[in-house]
Amino acid sequence: MMLVVENLTKKFKKTMAVDRLCMEIPRGEIYGFVGANGAGKTTTMRIIAGLLAPTSGKVYIDGLNIFRDPLKVKGRIGYMPDFFGVYNDLKVSEYMEFYGGLQGIYGEKCRELTDSLLELVRLTHKRDAYVDTLSRGMKQRLCLARSLIHDPDFLILDEPASGLDPRARVEMKEILKELRTMGKTVLISSHILPELAELCTSIGIIDSGRLVASGSVAEITEKMYQSGLIKIKVAEKEEEAVKILMEMPEVGELSSVAGVIEIKVSGGEETSVRVLKTLVENEIPVVSFHPEECSLEAVFMSLTERSSENENNQ
Repeated sequence: MMLVVENLTKKFKKTMAVDRLCMEIPRGEIYGFVGANGAGKTTTMRIIAGLLAPTSGKVYIDGLNIFRDPLKVKGRIGYMPDFFGVYNDLKVSEYMEFYGGLQGIYGEKCRELTDSLLELVRLTHKRDAYVDTLSRGMKQRLCLARSLIHDPDFLILDEPASGLDPRARVEMKEILKELRTMGKTVLISSHILPELAELCTSIGIIDSGRLVASGSVAEITEKMYQSGLIKIKVAEKEEEAVKILMEMPEVGELSSVAGVIEIKVSGGEETSVRVLKTLVENEIPVVSFHPEECSLEAVFMSLTERSSENENNQ
């Protein structure tokens, strides 16, 4: 495993920011960290990056305890914060050389790394431009290049697409895919859930400092798909179809308007097949049958709502 987090806890006075959080990220994964503002994402990422001490718990990166071996771990981590400083009076190449120097990389080696990283993040043409002339998207990509100057194995990217326009987000997404082909392991947080679902190999959903779900998008949605919505359009026999559906134990809520029946069902694909088969066997003229897919947004809302309900009931 590239990252192992065990019972990580961080308390600020009376606020529990991270609550006994456990997570694992295998090598080569792009792991999406999903949560609302204040859920504990940034605090967790700062602790993993070695920038914040936890109240309790352990963090291992590539088998090393980050609190016992901070200097050994430092060279294996590249961290891109949600808010980062840029030095506007420096040129892009000077900015990269400055951060290279902080990592003990100088001279020709640093210049070669700068050239290759600027090519990676599509900023070669801005090598001699001043940082303050760059667009927000370009500054984001420059910060990513900065975090790669020492060739870390593990990248921690806190909201790298925040505030970017659609084109800049696409460019950032393509760069992250390239990083995975280079063998990098990436922990990335974002509020843009559809893009995380498309980009990440696995995701973790954090709510009130607790990891409430972790796994591939398919695994999590399959586990959550215990209730779903099916829209059914019938040519005729609407009342008969409603009566048949209401007698099925898998069917919960039901509404019917102008030949379109919406039902909530428990179970996954097998239930959908059974509902359609029952209607056909009863000679109901089904025009369309559309089970709605369980999206990452729906999963996120369901999990966080459950967490809030559980807290309120305690």
